[in-house]
Amino acid sequence: MSIELTKVRVYMAGICSLIVTVGVARFSYSLLLPVMQEGAGLTELGGGWLASTNFMGYMFGVLIAASMHNLNYKYNLHRVYLVLSVVTSVAMVLTTDITTWAILRFLAGVCASGGFIIASGLILKWLVKNNHRAELGIHFAGAGLSIVITSLLFEAMQSISADWQQQWLALSVLAIVFAVPAWLWMPHPSTDSKNQEVIEDNPPSKTFKSLMMLAYFCAGYGYAVSSTFIVDIVESTKGLQGQGGFVFLLIGLAATPAVLVWDRIARRFGYLRTLIAAYLLQIIGIILPAFNDSLPTVIISAVLFGGTFIACVSLVLTMAGKFFPSDPAKFMGTMTLSYGAAQIIAPICTGYIVKIYGSYDPGLYLSAAVVTMGTLLLYGLLNLKHPQPKPITHKLSKNEI
Repeated sequence: MSIELTKVRVYMAGICSLIVTVGVARFSYSLLLPVMQEGAGLTELGGGWLASTNFMGYMFGVLIAASMHNLNYKYNLHRVYLVLSVVTSVAMVLTTDITTWAILRFLAGVCASGGFIIASGLILKWLVKNNHRAELGIHFAGAGLSIVITSLLFEAMQSISADWQQQWLALSVLAIVFAVPAWLWMPHPSTDSKNQEVIEDNPPSKTFKSLMMLAYFCAGYGYAVSSTFIVDIVESTKGLQGQGGFVFLLIGLAATPAVLVWDRIARRFGYLRTLIAAYLLQIIGIILPAFNDSLPTVIISAVLFGGTFIACVSLVLTMAGKFFPSDPAKFMGTMTLSYGAAQIIAPICTGYIVKIYGSYDPGLYLSAAVVTMGTLLLYGLLNLKHPQPKPITHKLSKNEI
């Protein structure tokens, strides 16, 4: 098989992995939140707690991935997560007990780390070993595509008046379909270290790492609020009922090509300047619905948010991998823990804010303020001396990522 065809299959494996472990196991919950509130009695506060347990699971999965140094174990764990994504989705229909749901959402969150961390690490290492450009934009386009596909399925099921249980079953079938190529085409890590050149890491300073983690925490807070509640925000707005799925679809449509565009921008202007631009646009996307709840404004908000949130993840994780090319998942995991911590806090805080004020607007203001703080931290990093990520051109010398 030609190397180019293999490259296509590798990218397809990553995209399909994200559709299963992130699209179904994570993003679909945002779509189903209003339906579960209506049909299963789930409250806004309960919805926030379930979202937070999902993010807790994601952080736990990141910890597992970051502490595991055997590539074969990671490869097999990724396969386990593909199966578990299907199982946890099917199991959602068997109960309305929020404690059981919380456990299932936690496990689904663990699965999400398979697509974001393990699969991205395996793909990045394969790209490096085969002398391809070490960028993850194409892989992370799968996150946006997963939103598009789950949104289309949700709308199709809505058109036949499917209830929340039928929705989860349909998503489970979708996960099975895309799990097959993710299972078959994910590149198996080679344990043969012969003829591999030693590659030099280019680590940033401790101050840079700390400030970058804080800035990424802020991005995680903004992402968690909007991604969890955007559909419910739209559905609870007078005159916009029934538009939630459409808005979520727009987010996915904007996110799918955006990561590739941001990759090109980063090549020209550098990662930090590109991240600052993405943060600023994300702030606008987050706060617009609080100022104006008309459909055109919500559409602009969805496009801005969709066009930036996955880009932030892709840029930061690519940058982390280039700082530590010999062991990319280590710094990837550290950064993701910071991002994940914010994702645990944000939905709970927003749930309580809605309970107290009866509106999502204060929660959106707080979310925008937090991301603004992250932008200021990135500006500070521009003036901090640190090594720039170098292009990766040599093969790796370790058998772990």
